Amino acid sequence: MRIEDDGGECASIKQLIFAYYVTGHGFGHATRVVEVVRNLIAAGHDVHVVSGAPDFVFTSEIQSPRLFLRKLVLDCGAVQADALTVDRLASLQKYSETAVQPRDSILATEVEWLNSIKADLVVSDVVPVACRAAAEAGIRSVCVTNFSWDFIYAEYVMAAGYHHRSIVWQIAEDYSHCEFLIRLPGYCPMPAFRDVIDVPLVVRRLHKSRKEVRKELGIGEDVKLVILNFGGQPAGWKLKEEYLPSGWLCLVCGASDTQEYPPNFLKLPKDAYTPDLIAASDCMLGKIGYGTVSEALAYKLPFVFVRRDYFNEEPFLRNMLEFYQSGVEMIRRDLLTGHWKPYLERAISLKPCYEGGINGGEVAAHILQETAIGKNYASDKLSGARRLRDAIILGYQLQRVPGRDVSIPEWYTNAENELGLSTGSPASQMSESNLITNLCTEDFEILHGDLQGLSDTMSFLNCLVELNNFSDSEKNNEKPQMRERKAAAGLFNWEEDIFVTRAPGRLDVMGGIADYSGSLVLQMPIKEACHVAVQRNHPSKHRLWKHALARQNAKGQGPISVLQIVSYGSELSNRGPTFDMDLSDFMEGKQPISYEKAKKYFAKDPSQKWAAYVAGTILVLMNELGVRFEDSISMLVSSAVPEGKGVSSSASVEVASMSAIAAAHGLSISPRDLALLCQKVENLIVGAPCGVMDQMTSACGEANKLLAMVCQPAEIVGLVAIPSHIRFWGIDSGIRHSVGGADYGSVRIGAFMGRKMIKCIASTRLSQSLSTANGVSPDELDNDGLELLEAEASLDYLCNLSPHRYEALYAKLLPESMLGETFLEKYAYHGDTVTVIDKKQTYGVTAAAKHPIYENFRVKAFKALLTSVTSDDQLTALGELLYQCHYSYSACGLGSDGTERLVQLVQEMQHGKASRGEDGTLYGAKITGGGSGGTVCVIGRNSLRSSQHILKIQQRYKSATGYLPFIFEGSSPGACKFGYLRIRRRISPKS
Repeated sequence: MRIEDDGGECASIKQLIFAYYVTGHGFGHATRVVEVVRNLIAAGHDVHVVSGAPDFVFTSEIQSPRLFLRKLVLDCGAVQADALTVDRLASLQKYSETAVQPRDSILATEVEWLNSIKADLVVSDVVPVACRAAAEAGIRSVCVTNFSWDFIYAEYVMAAGYHHRSIVWQIAEDYSHCEFLIRLPGYCPMPAFRDVIDVPLVVRRLHKSRKEVRKELGIGEDVKLVILNFGGQPAGWKLKEEYLPSGWLCLVCGASDTQEYPPNFLKLPKDAYTPDLIAASDCMLGKIGYGTVSEALAYKLPFVFVRRDYFNEEPFLRNMLEFYQSGVEMIRRDLLTGHWKPYLERAISLKPCYEGGINGGEVAAHILQETAIGKNYASDKLSGARRLRDAIILGYQLQRVPGRDVSIPEWYTNAENELGLSTGSPASQMSESNLITNLCTEDFEILHGDLQGLSDTMSFLNCLVELNNFSDSEKNNEKPQMRERKAAAGLFNWEEDIFVTRAPGRLDVMGGIADYSGSLVLQMPIKEACHVAVQRNHPSKHRLWKHALARQNAKGQGPISVLQIVSYGSELSNRGPTFDMDLSDFMEGKQPISYEKAKKYFAKDPSQKWAAYVAGTILVLMNELGVRFEDSISMLVSSAVPEGKGVSSSASVEVASMSAIAAAHGLSISPRDLALLCQKVENLIVGAPCGVMDQMTSACGEANKLLAMVCQPAEIVGLVAIPSHIRFWGIDSGIRHSVGGADYGSVRIGAFMGRKMIKCIASTRLSQSLSTANGVSPDELDNDGLELLEAEASLDYLCNLSPHRYEALYAKLLPESMLGETFLEKYAYHGDTVTVIDKKQTYGVTAAAKHPIYENFRVKAFKALLTSVTSDDQLTALGELLYQCHYSYSACGLGSDGTERLVQLVQEMQHGKASRGEDGTLYGAKITGGGSGGTVCVIGRNSLRSSQHILKIQQRYKSATGYLPFIFEGSSPGACKFGYLRIRRRISPKS
């Protein structure tokens, strides 16, 4: 439903009372509330504003006895470590303290207060508990917002752990009591709301003209003016005169009272009216929020923005800003070091083109008034997505396939279509193979390697073809273009060789998290893969981006070796599309920097932390193989392996990146060593405690075969051909998985704790046996038993302990759980170099230790069954092993409602009437990889009916959750089987 710009008022409407709750997150919400409240008061109504914002935010714009301010914060929003960084764990903890623990008393107080003021309508922007309090008081409620907190917090849960998910459930449940949502432009998916009404931008009105403001400030029209606006928060760094180009002046909002400013920086009063100042400026420099973006669009002001970390509202506002040609992204490093000039000059060359409405405050006030007097805007039928209880499925799932998400903004979808956004969907990327092959061979000469008939590789080469013509087409095309394409177009020297590599993701068929305990694992390389193109050039011939060139010129050293990376698909997630660094940053004197320093280097700007997976491969080669890189390096990364689905998207990026670097520099690295080097990238530079099976499969796998590997640490024992009558599928639950998440790390620590305890128990038993054996003849000694105890006392891997030995000697002696501090006091160290025990956290021990011991046995049985006689019993047994693995994951705390639902749907299909009396179709399913969401692996008969049943499961899951899962099927060769392509652009023009 959409309300247009006709907010006519009815003179006969009685005086109404509104209770307006404002979130405690930043000033942006309060400033837009001001505009709605101003229109409600102008219509003759009383408004009680519940907010923690300073009074001047409201009273500077509204001087009326009908405005009542109640100082109270009922939610904390996102806790910020600084102006650009959100502390995810602290945000959840603070919300728990603010809104969860005192919930009962909050509800009681608010119900009493709402009744005492005789509120006609409760409005929330966007405080969850306000909706629930209104329901309990018997008052209708409406939300006005562009995002909801279940959407924002859902990502934080990935970092904080399973036990925080109840916060997201509760927030969504509170919102569901809201009658409908007044949705602002630049909105995020908000499936908790039943109905929505779209309104224009809510923007504060101007009080003074540009000319009047400049005259008051004493600034002439010849001076370029930039307003530094970070949401009312002090910038926290020392500003210097040389940050601004000559002839520029900077207005500083939210300036520190104690900080001294250079003469070309002007400190503004705390209560300065920023809309007037924005309209008087030539551009704005700040962080993205609704207030800054809406006012930049409304007053056609170019906006130089720096990304905020971990705030998922941003991608939608950012894309809207850029769609209307109003945005220039500045990387954080250049903000802090003062390399502002190229960004400011780029900004004033833009021609912002937003022509939409800016009277959303008036329109929203009219809707609220009509609702308060009884008009029903909500439809009888529920709209929006039905959702999973533990996910609010779209909360942090920004990487999409066209048509698969609900509540995606129309303008955002249009932008995707116009800009040709790649989403990682094979269906959206593939064209006719023959056509693409012809294009590739006409434009590129393949000097080494073979396409191997891979259509995705052909598509990637075709993408490279298009890049060379991109700049010319842009000059003749007024449509906005994607920044990642612009950056990639200037990446390569087309007269020089380019090296292309390909590495697939993987489906964890059996083994999963038991890899770090030394298990046998069976992994299948999937059809989806990551492609990387690399070119090396002498620094004097390297094409530099403008900001990188400005930074190099500022150093006055002449051309030096630089690394430049473009990552496709970044526009669909909250990360920067480009990364660049001087390769000398990897050196400390004559030696490479440590992995710990590299980890901190990439962690400085989480929006660019993705570059650790790519650039980290260079540092590992420097440290481990002694390689030195004198030339500049350009890299283009394009991955069709979806992120967060538990199919090794990170490993595919690492393996493809290192393979490409090695190929371009003539390095010969064995497949096994390549995988182990890539694991170092993830463990030591990225900081994710993964095992090695992901990298090994991506590097060493072969199409239509399972890679069998014993992870001690990485011994390939063979490739197991998938029998022709058996097929594997992966079904994505939509719940984002992360091996860096708390759940995976906690279970891993619990397993290593269990191993340490088993070793100590075995050592004690061995000592007791030996002391008892003094004086006993050798013939009477149980030497076999002593040898077993000796082996168990020095147990390297849990999987070397057989299930019957575990049950006989150790199972009853392991505690179910143990506090980290208690473990460290008794055992000192758990023996895992990639995880750290938190003294205050309690870890599950029994389930975490038992899982890999039994999983290793299950995998061995599975491998043996694959080569047994073809029969229905064979498939039934294989499926049962998958089910057992799945429920063992759940016992460790690594399950999720989404994956549980998918496994249940497979069982219903397996045991349903349609499968009885005929050849069965589906036989088993399990959660994969690190668990806690991600993808479910399904085994079945290789038949058309099986594929049809998989599609039925996909549709049933969508009906239950509102989310259509991605289905992985098919296989492809690993990176080393593919090798590399060396290509060069043909110079002669095409006929």
